[in-house]
Amino acid sequence: MLGASSSTTRLPTDAIVSESAQAAALPPAAATTPTEAPPVSIRRRLAAFVYESVLLFGVVFAAGLAFSLVMQQRNGYTYHNLMAAWIILVAGVYFVGFWHKGGQTLPMKTWRLRVVGPRGAPPTLARAALRYGAAWLWFLPPLVLHPLLHLTVAHTLALCAAWFALWAASARFARDRQFLHDRIAGTRIVAVTPQRATA
Repeated sequence: MLGASSSTTRLPTDAIVSESAQAAALPPAAATTPTEAPPVSIRRRLAAFVYESVLLFGVVFAAGLAFSLVMQQRNGYTYHNLMAAWIILVAGVYFVGFWHKGGQTLPMKTWRLRVVGPRGAPPTLARAALRYGAAWLWFLPPLVLHPLLHLTVAHTLALCAAWFALWAASARFARDRQFLHDRIAGTRIVAVTPQRATA
């Protein structure tokens, strides 16, 4: 009887020792915390970017239409600089608001992505605004060269495509695989794991 009792009391201890040994044998990646999650693939982020562009077209169209009605704009050359500033502001409010509120726009929710700050929480308002400003580096340099070098529209579009490809490829050489505008703003894109319903 004593022998049987002794053997049963050892089982929980043996199980704990076995679990500890298994945990110690796990690779470091298996023990990563949510703030140290592995980077999302570039392809997945670019797919979300394409979806974001489609949705952003509707936002820009609505903002441009509202501006034209209020300013009674008769052609695209009237108040075109003011209209561009207005669209940039509206797009900024859209992105910064969603990033700061929950770290996700609608396309990011669809692709289960979230932008977070250094501590894993949604970025602060200032950090989200910095990310939006830095994101313009995806397109701004080629657009600035358009009037300076008197480039044609076709040449400017080709330059934008080449710059876009180089910008996206630069993430492969970064240690955290984040795009440059995220590294500038101190943010990063992480994957959102769907929560399973518990019985």
